[in-house]
Order: sequence, then C-alpha cells, then structure tokens
Amino acid sequence: MTIIRQQDVIQSVADALQYISYYHPADFIKAVKDAYDREESKSAKDAMAQILINSRMCAMGHRPICQDTGIVTVFVKVGMQVQWDAQMSLTDMINQGVREAYGLPDNILRASILADPDGARNNTGDNTPAVIHYEIVPGDKVSIDVAAKGGGSEAKSKFAMLNPSDSVVEWVLKMVPTMGAGWCPPGILGIGIGGTAEKAMLMAKEALLEHIDIQDLQAKGAENRNEELRLELFDKVNALGIGAQGLGGLTTVLDIKIKDYPSHAANKAVAIIPNCAATRHAHFELDGSGPAKLDPPNLEDWPDITWEQDESVRRVNLDKVTQRDIEQWKPGDTLLLSGKMLTGRDAAHKKMTDILASGQQLPVDLRGRFIYYVGPVDPIGDEAVGPAGPTTATRMDKFTRTLLEETGLMGMIGKAERGQVGIDAIRDNQAVYLIAVGGAAYLVSKAIVKADVIAFPELGMEAIYEFEVKDMPVTVAVDTHGESVHRIGPAIWQAKIEQHGLTLSE
Repeated sequence: MTIIRQQDVIQSVADALQYISYYHPADFIKAVKDAYDREESKSAKDAMAQILINSRMCAMGHRPICQDTGIVTVFVKVGMQVQWDAQMSLTDMINQGVREAYGLPDNILRASILADPDGARNNTGDNTPAVIHYEIVPGDKVSIDVAAKGGGSEAKSKFAMLNPSDSVVEWVLKMVPTMGAGWCPPGILGIGIGGTAEKAMLMAKEALLEHIDIQDLQAKGAENRNEELRLELFDKVNALGIGAQGLGGLTTVLDIKIKDYPSHAANKAVAIIPNCAATRHAHFELDGSGPAKLDPPNLEDWPDITWEQDESVRRVNLDKVTQRDIEQWKPGDTLLLSGKMLTGRDAAHKKMTDILASGQQLPVDLRGRFIYYVGPVDPIGDEAVGPAGPTTATRMDKFTRTLLEETGLMGMIGKAERGQVGIDAIRDNQAVYLIAVGGAAYLVSKAIVKADVIAFPELGMEAIYEFEVKDMPVTVAVDTHGESVHRIGPAIWQAKIEQHGLTLSE
C-alpha cells in the first residue's frame, strides 16, 4: 500500500509547470531542427530559427517560451492501492500546485484564466482552476501528465460528427487550411476518432502528450489503420504548403497523433486539436517516496543557431516612419523595428471602441503609431518586460476599421493571418500589418528596452503599454494594398510541392 502525501502532489505539479514553461521536450527540438535543415522557404526557415533560438534562451535563462503560459490541463491515473496523507481533495492539491507555480517570484508565469467566461470575465489571478481528467487504474502509484496549452492553438480546435462512410482524411485536409496560422505551426495535430463527441475531443488532447516518432513510423511502415492514417495525413497536410507561421514552406506539422475508440454504428466523431510551437508537457509518477524529480535536459540537445540578417532587411525607426515609407513595404519583407510602439489586445480594443462610440477622447493618441497585439509576462530582475510574443490578430479584426478610421493608427503587429474584414480595413486605410514569430516570446522581449503602462492599468496584462524597442524582428504580412503573405506564401509553396514533388524526406 502506497501513501501519497499532499505536499508531494502540490510540489510535483508546481515543479512540473515551471519545468515545462522553459524547457521544450527534446523530441520537439530535434523535430524542429530537422525541419529547419530541410526547409527551402527563407521566411519559414527564419521563423524556425527564431523558435529554436528562443527555446535555447529560455532553457538557459529559465523564462517562459511563450508569453501565453497556457491553461493547465492534467491527466491523472490513480492506482487503486494508493492511500492519501492529505486534508485537501486531489483537485485542490493540483490547483494549489498551479497557484504556486504561476506565482513563483523567480519565474513569474502569466495568469490567463478568466472566471465568468460569458460575463464579467474576471482574471482569477493565479491561473487556476486547471482542467483535470481522472482515471482509476490498477497499481500503487499516481501517474500524472501536466500540460500548459496556449489559447491561440486551443482556439483552432475542430470537431465534427461525420457520417460513417465519410473520409477522415478529406475532413482533416478541409479543416487545416481554415485553422490559419494562429496555432503557430510547425506543431503537432492530435486527432481523436470515435467514441462520443466529448471522448473524441479528449483523445485528441491526450494524443498531444505522445513523443514525436513519425520518422520511425515512416521507416518501419504502417501496421494498422491508425498508422496508415498518420502517414497519409502527415504527407498530405505538409503538402498544403502552409509552412512555419503560415508563411509558406515544406513543414506545417512535425507529427500527426491519432487515438481512436469504438463508436456507435451511426456515428463517426472526429476531433482535431493542434499543439503549437510552444509545446509544453511533462510526465511524472508519485510512488510515496517524495515529490517527483524532473531532470534538466542537456543543453547540447539545443542547436546553436543564429538568425541571419542579410542586405534585404530594412531598419525602421517607428518614431519617424511615414506613410510614404510604409507604402514601399511588400508582403514577406523583413523589418527591424526600433523606437516606440503601443500595445493592446482584446480587452483594450473593446474599451477603446466603446470610448470612441460614446464620443469621448481616448486616453492615448494613436495617430501615426503602431500597436502590438500582446499581453506580456511580468518582468523579473532587470527585465524591462517579461516574454512578450504576439497574440492572434484575427480577434482584433472587428475593431480594426474603427481604430484606423477614427484614430489615424498607422500599423499593427501580431501573429498569424488577418481575416478579410481586417484586410479590407487595412487596404482601405492604406495601413499595414506586421507579424512577429509566435513561439519566440523571450527572444522578442530582449528587443524591448523599456515598458510603461500608459492606459487601462486595471486590465493587467491586457493594459496598454508603451514599449521602446531596439531591432525587433517582424515580417510584413499585409501591405497597404491589402496583399497578404498568408495568401501568397502557402499558394506558392503548395504549387512548388505539387510541381516538383518536394517531400520532407528530401
């Protein structure tokens, strides 16, 4: 009979969440490096270089890989012979571990969880509660998988109740392009097939905890229907040409993971959940001997890559940039931004548009300025700001025309594609939209030399900051004519892959 102590659970969960905030799984790093070596698209290769550089910096500096430190998801298997030395419920123990992890002074993690999600949407302040799944199993141990899932990738989850005769492959290939780049590829697709609606979604999420091994499967060949599907979808999804960050390229997915379950004769439930470039998960067991110990990875597992700046890179002074300047920028151009920019995301945009609708003056002048869609992590030590990567821009599309037309805003910076509503507003107002690499938040933060909250401090990480930046790397995504790199890039690379038969094995 094993006795598990309350504090061992709390400490183990807290340690695991800190661990995954700054250490990518080694298999993920290897897969991205292999994809980087094979990539022929310069834009996609640059994006993967930034992801790998960021990952190594985080592993060395023990700071978050991404500013979105995720919603905590926990899978717990409790042995039937386990007893507890505890006063709290297991759910409360896990949530206490989350609370302690996210508030650790040495590596503060961003609290992103909002209570009353369709009402006041008040931040719980400590990233609790976690989403926890339990299973009672034979044995005398407690097995726990901890993951921190970013909101951008979670938002791209898909589900359908197909007819029994419908093709899963066709449905997946139809869904993936609709996911855009907001899930920050390259990453992994978890797919659940069968069971009921909630079972399919749960399997898709749990599949993301598995190791990347698609190359091993390619080498040995498929031995069952599940493996046949993985191989077929891996090739066909990558043949879409979406590429890293949706910029066009050879690698969109690093692996396809599939779980299935018996289903009703009338149904074929199918779910897709993507994992982004900030893949974060860890596994540990409690056997009564104390808290779990997660060994630090070897830093030699991280490639020593540098991001190359060639003569095509433009240096831009945001304090002096003019309308004529931005009209020269084309989709895919790389810029290095210096000077002052504003920040603002969902809550700030809602507040600003409400103020404008009421006829009042905004607390900050947006004329001729750039606004960065970001909710940064709090700084520690001498940091100007904590990790500060971009958030998904499409959520701001419905506010874009109002801000451009009523404030004189010149440009926006975020991640992933814009919807047609946003693109139309950008084109009509001859503005621009730039992207920073999702999954490179710590690297981006090193370009921020000063950060001050200048409006809506009550919004916490969603307040409006003024950042002063030095050589912040971005890519032109939508130009003043409304042309989008997220349309051009994937189309070019899909055609190249079809024409030349390019594959990930070349």
